[in-house]
Amino acid sequence: MTATTTPLGAPASGGAAGATGTGVAQRLAEALAPFIGGSLPVLLRAWDGSEAGDPAGPVVELRSPDAVRRLLWHPGELGAAQAYVTGELDVPEQDGWTLDRALTHAFAVARERGLSGVRPTPSALVKAVRTALDMGVLGRPPAAPASQAQIKGRLHSPLRDRRSISHHYDLSNEFYSLILERSMAYSCGYHSSPEQPLEEAQDAKLSLVCTKLGLEPGMRLLDVGCGWGSMSLHAAEHFGAQVVGVTIAAEQKRFIDERIRERGLEDRVEIRLQDYREVPERDHFDAVSSIEMGEHVGQRNYPTYAEVLRRSVKPGGRVLVQQMSRTGKWPGGGPFIESFIAPDMYMRPVGQTVGMLERGGLEVRDVHGLREHYVLTVAGWLERFEANVERLTELVGEEVVRVWRLYLVGGSMAFRDGRMGVDQILMVRPGAPHTLPAVRTF
Repeated sequence: MTATTTPLGAPASGGAAGATGTGVAQRLAEALAPFIGGSLPVLLRAWDGSEAGDPAGPVVELRSPDAVRRLLWHPGELGAAQAYVTGELDVPEQDGWTLDRALTHAFAVARERGLSGVRPTPSALVKAVRTALDMGVLGRPPAAPASQAQIKGRLHSPLRDRRSISHHYDLSNEFYSLILERSMAYSCGYHSSPEQPLEEAQDAKLSLVCTKLGLEPGMRLLDVGCGWGSMSLHAAEHFGAQVVGVTIAAEQKRFIDERIRERGLEDRVEIRLQDYREVPERDHFDAVSSIEMGEHVGQRNYPTYAEVLRRSVKPGGRVLVQQMSRTGKWPGGGPFIESFIAPDMYMRPVGQTVGMLERGGLEVRDVHGLREHYVLTVAGWLERFEANVERLTELVGEEVVRVWRLYLVGGSMAFRDGRMGVDQILMVRPGAPHTLPAVRTF
């Protein structure tokens, strides 16, 4: 990170906020006006202490010229995210402005101004380049943040998938235990009210899945993408199922194996370090669950994923997939998510996923939307995250903590605003009578 040229708290060199002047903030505001459709909707505070923009808006601090340099090389979400996670750009919480509220404000202004259709003139582009030159921020791009994924290999090959999953899930079991609740369920809960504790909402979700699958003592369940074992353990402990869970994250398997021993479930739960494509059983399990794993298999491999679900369960058996959905041009979640959180993730509208599962030979019986529930789940994670931020920083460093704060806040907004959804899709395998009740009580 480039050192700041002047302490952030130095006197402003360009006059009052929003005024024309020679300070960095004022010059940036003038150069940006044609690109953002007018004046700054935030109070921009630059590394030389100058300020410009709306004094009543959220504060955006540019702490280093590298923040501008990143935005020049990666305009939009990726450059801003890189600058934020490195600390070169910050949105301090003050005067009631949280990161969530500030980002919501920015999105609202962009919609009001129709910024997706703004086309700066050649003269505006020339002025912007001249301003960047005068400020000394042109040059080679800064190195990518250490937290940004650098995944190589053929897309969705078993090796690349293991590397992608490791990037996100192998931070450490302790890291996730400080954000998730005791069952370590890293998926949307089922909330009876906003006040319901997160642990209860996750238990309710797990019981809901088991009930939809019709699990009874002795039934065999395959848990595809078992995470830290919340579903596998719950199905065995509370519904008496015989469970096989598969994961490709070594840290997760070690964690679940320890919990299996602690709870005396060795005779009921087996966890395999195994790619879903390598599950050997055919026509074997009474039920199959896959909780928020289908997003990681990729568009081309989704038919293979659907086939694994179908062939693993007996004819007449039930399959439940809980999966996130998304519309728009970023099926991976956007430049930030794709670069820092979940490389190679792929989401689509729920209707398209239903169609792919049907083409894979499964009969879809119920689709249960849970989008609003995810807002409450993420709120619980974010509360635990902030309560444990000091220990989290000790574990993974400030940069990764900033990645996760942006991830949690941005994810909550996406579900709240309808840009993303999450659904439970309940299916049966044709070929034999099924036991799904004609009248649902769940």
